[in-house]
Amino acid sequence: MLRSLLALLLAAGLAATARANDEALPPITVYAPSPCLACIDWADHLRQAGFSVSIEEKEAAAMPRLKRWLNVPSGLESVQTARVGDYFIEGHVPAEDIKLLLKEKPRARGLAVPGLPRGAPGREQSNPFCETACTILDNAGQERDVRREAYNTLLVAPDGKTSVFARH
Repeated sequence: MLRSLLALLLAAGLAATARANDEALPPITVYAPSPCLACIDWADHLRQAGFSVSIEEKEAAAMPRLKRWLNVPSGLESVQTARVGDYFIEGHVPAEDIKLLLKEKPRARGLAVPGLPRGAPGREQSNPFCETACTILDNAGQERDVRREAYNTLLVAPDGKTSVFARH
């Protein structure tokens, strides 16, 4: 009985701590061309991680101007761009990377996952059994489809130079 009560109190304390940490997260504004289902899925990934997310749909032709305004280097572009605090978030950056950025507060423009790597949040494939970069082979041994790609989250310094912030 005492063990059950202690376990219940511990679980309640952990839940309260998680809620307090999530409440401290600043809101994220996602700018995405319409329609972009992967962008919506990424925004849902951020919400599930505790962020308050708003999506502003933009015409595809307006996205390059927005990226320039947020100072996203052209070689790092993806489809959607977000803003959280003083940082830009370019592409399908995992929520845990954004949380670490906000915790560490480095002098930087933001984070970027260039392109559209398969397996990144919002770009997951239907096969949940692939833990690393996987390729599906057909019966003849020919490469057919990549389920998940290895990718890096890049930290963009104030001068535009990048470094690997996280590996996925």
